Amino acid sequence: MTISDFLERVQNAKPLNAFISIDQTHIREQYEKQAEGSLARVFIGIKDNISVQGQTLSCASHILENFISPYDATVVKKLKNAGAIIAGKTNMDEFAMGSSSEYSHYSAVRNAVHPEYVAGGSSGGSAVAVAAGVVDAALGSDTGGSVRQPASYNGIVGMKPTYGRVSRYGLVAFASSLDQIGIMSTSVENSAKILEVIAGEDPLDATTVPEPVRTFSKNMESQVSDWKIGLPKEYFTEGLSESVRQAVNTKVEALKAAGATIVPISLPHTEYAISIYYIITSAEASSNLARYDGVRYGLRHEPSDLMDMYTQTRANGFGSEVKRRIMLGTYVLSSGYYDAYYDKAQRVRRLLQSDFTQAFQSVDAIITPTTPTTAFKRGEKIDDPLAMYLNDIYTVSVNLAGLPAVSLPVGTDDKGLPIGLQIIAPAFKEETIFKIGTLIERLKS
Repeated sequence: MTISDFLERVQNAKPLNAFISIDQTHIREQYEKQAEGSLARVFIGIKDNISVQGQTLSCASHILENFISPYDATVVKKLKNAGAIIAGKTNMDEFAMGSSSEYSHYSAVRNAVHPEYVAGGSSGGSAVAVAAGVVDAALGSDTGGSVRQPASYNGIVGMKPTYGRVSRYGLVAFASSLDQIGIMSTSVENSAKILEVIAGEDPLDATTVPEPVRTFSKNMESQVSDWKIGLPKEYFTEGLSESVRQAVNTKVEALKAAGATIVPISLPHTEYAISIYYIITSAEASSNLARYDGVRYGLRHEPSDLMDMYTQTRANGFGSEVKRRIMLGTYVLSSGYYDAYYDKAQRVRRLLQSDFTQAFQSVDAIITPTTPTTAFKRGEKIDDPLAMYLNDIYTVSVNLAGLPAVSLPVGTDDKGLPIGLQIIAPAFKEETIFKIGTLIERLKS
């Protein structure tokens, strides 16, 4: 792709509102010198909660509206070293808190297939930029499905690596025990190529693991008969739309017909996943977002006194969803409620992790729907937080357990809206996901 091609595509896709900022001067400078490397002149969008030196780092929030990042995130450094072009900062739900990309200070992102529908969230801008053909790939962050869910809604591939596989240095923290940078692209192979570049231990992020990074894209072939695949009954119950159920089952039956072994399994603590997730993430968000107080950076309300500066800065700087989660998190961490909510949620989280550990003793991977329905209309759930939260019912367990997963497009519903299938593998078994994903991409169903 040339720079003129890119800028033309940006202009054509402008109504979708996928980007917060594009630095044309920086793009031209990169294009002139980035002629070598495994990602030479590949245009990659970066979610606006990941640091790119000299560019905005707003997290789609008024409180950081004019903040410019002083350094590159580790993943951005690695992309640049591999020859990639950082194409711009993509729109998102404020501070990555949302499932529709409607909670943005810069207005909602529109679905790339049907603009009157939501893009998914919180990495909606990255998903739409890829689906609309503006960029070759994009990075997002995935705390409870924020890469996989918008990938599903826009008909592309969304990859969430194992917790600790990719450095989070330079990613603005939402919920530190679940956050992970992920990849959005048009194929499993492209996701594998990018993961090869950005994965690996980082001395600047103590949560990264010294696990060897394989050349995933060079080792993606396998036989269907090699695989035992689990189908958890808890993911195919009431609330799953018929169109999504049929699309996923069709692919599962095609795998079975081609020689894969399909094993019914149970993940019994799945019913608690949403509750656990919103207690833990809200608690961690309450702590992480305490730093935005008008003292050091970002928006500052000129005060009559110190307390007035704190309260007015945060009241005016944060949007409604961020405030809701801060208040919920502060409540569950407060004296008298910590044991009843936060501590209990962490205990049940360990039980959920044990469910997956036990399941992977009998199967190589697990297949589920990515989302219970296809994308919904913009504005349809904006005033109903619980309905919005339930969009993540099939994705949050993966983050709570720290596992890798991918969403693949596997068809459309009667409105033409994309449907996603999710593949989950044991920790650091991204290679398994890529191999099975490649098989599914090739299957004719």
